[in-house]
Amino acid sequence: MGVAANDPVPPAFGAFAPTGAQAAIISLAQRTRLKRGAFRPMLSRLINLLRKGPVDVAYQGASFRFYHQASATERGALFNPDYNLEELDFLRTHTPAGGVFVDVGANVGTYAMVLARHVGPGGKVIAIEPHPVTHARLAFNRTASSFAQVTLVAAAAGPSDGELMIETDGDNLGASHIVTGERSGNAIKVPSLRLQRILGEAGVDHVDALKIDVEGYEDRVLTGFFKEAPPSLWPRAVVIEHLSRNEWQDDCIADMRARGYAETGKTRSNTLLVLSSL
Repeated sequence: MGVAANDPVPPAFGAFAPTGAQAAIISLAQRTRLKRGAFRPMLSRLINLLRKGPVDVAYQGASFRFYHQASATERGALFNPDYNLEELDFLRTHTPAGGVFVDVGANVGTYAMVLARHVGPGGKVIAIEPHPVTHARLAFNRTASSFAQVTLVAAAAGPSDGELMIETDGDNLGASHIVTGERSGNAIKVPSLRLQRILGEAGVDHVDALKIDVEGYEDRVLTGFFKEAPPSLWPRAVVIEHLSRNEWQDDCIADMRARGYAETGKTRSNTLLVLSSL
């Protein structure tokens, strides 16, 4: 039995707990090399053969309903307990209990909910996700995890306030990207807000850490933010996806270095930076 991601009254968390056979496959993957990316689509198909629809599981101490069939991110978190662990540990190191974390391109919350657990009820997490289906899943996971400290923003972070078009890769919902120039037939219109405005409306006066993954649009979000926002609002630590940097109009990592950020690490997907001076 499946469930629409944007069903206004979805079944409560736990309704799609893995069956015994599904749980055995998930456990086997998590303990072996099967957790690696090359095997995950096959495992996802097998899980779906046993019972169609999502699965409700814990990941890094938060509760998630994973629609793994069409989302590489959700497959990764479902089958690999160390998924994005280096990035998560970096963010946790630089975000204190009671701190502020901003997730630009939050997807279903695999960063936002984990950091929400870390900062605790006295902290604040701002999760920005424009795609309506993905945002509905993000909202469900926030409710399932009982994280009132997470503020959801149903908009794209962009260089200006207005609207943008986003297009979805049918094989990977998490890879939705901004469409510029000629519009595609399956693109949808979403609100666009400047990051500084989002932070202001959330009542944030500082940011301990920020993660951004917006499929090649990172420079359009960050370059204007750093030009306009006061240094007091600049995040102390940043995780930025660099896989689509060939689509950047400006090298926003070089811009950040010029503003006092130091690169302290790099994973296959992300560059890790810390603000060393103002």
